[in-house]
Amino acid sequence: MAVSFLARDVSDLCLGKPPLRSLSTAATVADALAVLKNSDESFISVWLCCEHEKEKEQCRCVGKVCMVDVICYLCKEDNLLSPSSALNQPISVILPKDCSLVVHLQPSSSLLEAIDLILQGAQNLVVPILPTKRSGVSRRKQHLKASSTINSHNGCEFCWLTQEDVIRFLLGSIGVFTPLPALSLDSLGIISSDVLAIDYFSPASSAVGAISKSLTQQTSVAILDNDGTFIGEISPFTLASCDETVVAAIATLSAGDLMAYIDCGGPPEDLVRVVKARLKEKSLEKMLQEFTILSSCDSLHSAFSSSSDEESPTRTMTRSGRYSKSSSYSARMVRKAEAIVCHPKSSLIAVMIQAIAHRVNYLWVIEDDCSLVGIVTFSNMLKVFREHLETM
Repeated sequence: MAVSFLARDVSDLCLGKPPLRSLSTAATVADALAVLKNSDESFISVWLCCEHEKEKEQCRCVGKVCMVDVICYLCKEDNLLSPSSALNQPISVILPKDCSLVVHLQPSSSLLEAIDLILQGAQNLVVPILPTKRSGVSRRKQHLKASSTINSHNGCEFCWLTQEDVIRFLLGSIGVFTPLPALSLDSLGIISSDVLAIDYFSPASSAVGAISKSLTQQTSVAILDNDGTFIGEISPFTLASCDETVVAAIATLSAGDLMAYIDCGGPPEDLVRVVKARLKEKSLEKMLQEFTILSSCDSLHSAFSSSSDEESPTRTMTRSGRYSKSSSYSARMVRKAEAIVCHPKSSLIAVMIQAIAHRVNYLWVIEDDCSLVGIVTFSNMLKVFREHLETM
């Protein structure tokens, strides 16, 4: 039964998934930023297309970018001083260097192949969307063609297949793996103690490298106090709901304050004033002015250029700290900065359900006293399922 289950084609997991929005490798960082701010998706695929004399144009997805890639890039010292120049650079400067993070896979490939690729480090699998004769498909394709960022490559459209998709599929047939799902995390040995963490009072700027790494690992950065107690996290998933102006907060706030700043309720008024004052101290007001011009966001300029603190900065910063278009903001899954946690004695199935419910690829594992034990990821879970199959 398990063998036939894992022999299922990955096309079964792709039913109903939307086609990828994409950019060419010839695009700039500014192009990527514009698409991300006007898209309902968190990631944009990047494609390299080559023309052959005797063949039609051949294209391949070479990576993906998100708002966090842009934010971490703009946090570099040289880019803080001249964001306009930084945004005009080719998209390759923010594209992850590890090309194995995105892998092409045929619709006829087995689920077992997909799991093995994920365990080898692939974050996303790019799968062609099979044509269908269902009614309304032609109208759907006509609608999709109206968007310049949804492209057909090599004569067809593609979709992402993610770790979450595979976990959801396994959860739907969890009975195949009995008694594995009922076992605790500590008994399975899938809690990783190798975590990305930063002290609550450390400068948020010192966490940029860890944030970038956590994005690659599909995890997060833990915020700890002096005693090692788990306070919260700086999550790339939460940070991705902000716009590029959050760079100002990263450059001026502590890690703990940044955690509060990017909460989905919008930055608190007192933190807005702190950011404003520290930008002046660091002579970085020009950076915000450039962002204002580049994004044509008048509310951002009014929030930071006003000389009166009595004007309400909270409302303007809430808009400028998030995507300026309400349609983009509301369409996204925006999670509060509060971390999702579990206990070492939590069962595997409970943790799977908890992670999927909160749309995260990991859970922090803490003891009753809130001390951090480690982290459990979808990749850890898939490894256990893969090993369990070999014993069946």
